Amino acid sequence: MASDESPGPQPTKPTRRTFLSAATVTAAAAATVPLLAEPAVAGGHGGDDGPGRPTRPQSPDRELRRLLDEVDQRRIEAIVRRLAAFGTRHTLSSQDDPQRGIGAARDWIHQQLQGYVAGSGGRLTVELQSYIQQSASRIPVPTRITNVVATLRGTTSPNRVYVITGHYDSRCTDVMDFSSDAPGADDDASGVAVLMELARVMSTRPIEATVVFAAVAGEEQNLYGSTYLAQQYKAAGTDIQGMFSNDIVGSSRADDGTRDPKSVRLFAEGVPTSETPGQASTRQSVGGENDSPSRQLARFVSDVADNSATGMNVRVIYRRDRYLRGSDHIAFLREGWPAGRFTEPNEDFAHQHQDVRVVDGKQFGDLPEFCDYGYITRVARVNAAVLWSLAQGPGTPKRATIVTTNLTNDTELRWERGTEPDLAGYEVLWRETTEPEWTHAIEVGDVTTVTIDLSKDNVFFGIRAVDRDGHRSPVAFPQPGS
Repeated sequence: MASDESPGPQPTKPTRRTFLSAATVTAAAAATVPLLAEPAVAGGHGGDDGPGRPTRPQSPDRELRRLLDEVDQRRIEAIVRRLAAFGTRHTLSSQDDPQRGIGAARDWIHQQLQGYVAGSGGRLTVELQSYIQQSASRIPVPTRITNVVATLRGTTSPNRVYVITGHYDSRCTDVMDFSSDAPGADDDASGVAVLMELARVMSTRPIEATVVFAAVAGEEQNLYGSTYLAQQYKAAGTDIQGMFSNDIVGSSRADDGTRDPKSVRLFAEGVPTSETPGQASTRQSVGGENDSPSRQLARFVSDVADNSATGMNVRVIYRRDRYLRGSDHIAFLREGWPAGRFTEPNEDFAHQHQDVRVVDGKQFGDLPEFCDYGYITRVARVNAAVLWSLAQGPGTPKRATIVTTNLTNDTELRWERGTEPDLAGYEVLWRETTEPEWTHAIEVGDVTTVTIDLSKDNVFFGIRAVDRDGHRSPVAFPQPGS
């Protein structure tokens, strides 16, 4: 449980540098709401130069620390080596050979995930989600694409969903070569190992919101499996509030031999992939290029997973993905959901998308011996900290609005109250427009309207929810309205 040693805010006379009471409660009631959690740190800025107090990171609670301790490096290594042993997992490889090809890998993943169901108390379900992809880019003949999807249903907010993926297909130098060996240890047995291990440890305990662990296929051919998965969720009206692709998270060693074993990159887009012309016009008018839902999600990741409990530094990259590359999070960005891609800090391209061969004494190929299993384990802990904190905390506030119908030197904010049974209240965050991270947090209580004595023209505002245990949601960036 997050804790706070301060006695909470005390009633004071409002000034131009303190927030005004919410319109829906009395000033006294708003002032006596206890501070429920240490607000998230965001870059170490803040101070007594404006309303609120400096933001600080959300510390892992006791149950999360126990969960992180259960993540097992030996199991992760065993998963990577077993997947590599199928020879090739190319999307066009055999689907009925029991020893080699994508079909054998699919069935093994399904069997392993199915083995976690008994210990979940009925909360975990596993399915094979299949469709026939007609001839298209990198698909010369109609081909069955199958995702292995494990869903851990939430107990109190089951309709709020978070998704983690890794792709279990692989490739060699020629993306259309489905016969040669393509062990795909780093790309992307490592990501599949992360989601499978998290499905194992998280399914043994109840969580409030729903988490989906999906091993998807067809990524190397054109994101086919994740695109189908995202489209199915969209058609069902699923409330996906965060998605992460783990793709190439297997090694801490770069092509020049240098190592960075304590860092993981998180790619997070600024301008949303799904942005409409009307949304673009609004973004341009308010300067919201750095405040997309995906950027807010990335800030949340830094708050809850960049700490000693995971042993990792999360390096957020302000891009959708790397040059010339793209992963399964893009399929979810296209549907309008916040998403990001975890990947190793530096890459050795001799062990990605390469035929297995030796040239002048140098080994090429994506082989298990080039993976760093301690590193994959720490990446798994980063994902575990994020998913646990998202699922156990309240959802991101919806319909967040900054009122712009009048010319004033203060700021009125509105939002829709969440439905979580343990919801305790809300915090308003703000920062200077030149700051990349939130710097100040103001507790406003269990309200849906508040006026802050600070000009909306000069700073950026955000809103996040807080529950009774001190868990906080990602920040919602308010849109102009009335």
